[in-house]
Amino acid sequence: MRKKEVPIWHKTNLTLEEAAAYSNIGLHKLREITDDEGCSFVLWVGKKRLIKRALFDKYLTTVYSI
Repeated sequence: MRKKEVPIWHKTNLTLEEAAAYSNIGLHKLREITDDEGCSFVLWVGKKRLIKRALFDKYLTTVYSI
């Protein structure tokens, strides 16, 4: 059986690699942004960080520069 792939824009949470492809922001910069304790769109699952897509979209529309 083949595993069905969900398009990125339908996912609730994204891995760093998916978020980088989705936003065209590099992995290093995403790690730097999400290391901040005030980052509202990061979800930590143990040591793994996921990006909350809806909040990430909102962040991208409000930020002037990264």
